[in-house]
Amino acid sequence: MPAAKKRKSQPAWGDLKRALAGFDRAGLLGLVQDLYALNKTNRSFLHTRFALDADTLASYKQRIHNALFPDWNKPVRIAEAKKAISEYRKAIGRPEGLLDPHVFWCETASGFSMEYGYADEGYFDALIRQFEAAIRSLTTVNGATRRAAVDRLVGVRDRTDVGYGVRDEMNALLERAGLVT
Repeated sequence: MPAAKKRKSQPAWGDLKRALAGFDRAGLLGLVQDLYALNKTNRSFLHTRFALDADTLASYKQRIHNALFPDWNKPVRIAEAKKAISEYRKAIGRPEGLLDPHVFWCETASGFSMEYGYADEGYFDALIRQFEAAIRSLTTVNGATRRAAVDRLVGVRDRTDVGYGVRDEMNALLERAGLVT
């Protein structure tokens, strides 16, 4: 038996795109149905992309909350919270809509730290990065939505009294963005 020809690299999007070109509508629907049935992540992605739930963000917020504000016997999981935001970003397929998950992250992380005295440098670094991402995301909204988000961020800053320069950094970010004086 001859040896199988070894591929030089892993299959890529172009390879998949060529394979999909041969599918008819029923074949593509069947493939999407199989992916939908495969796992919860795919279902959540499709529900979010097509806005099938009244609150498409709810399941992602729950994942962020569970990761950053865990039950007493579970560890904090920053990577899981990051993954939830990343998956939501991909699922909505547009830059607007990311403001709320970033602000929610900040509220959750700050609340956990303040309530339980949780002090971890990596946790605070992630909180500051999300605070900064929320400020950048303000450019995708305006009017009442923007004002409400700024108020929420200022509230996070005001409530976050954990030391480590966290409040000072939040204030500096707000000042640089011209959101507070």
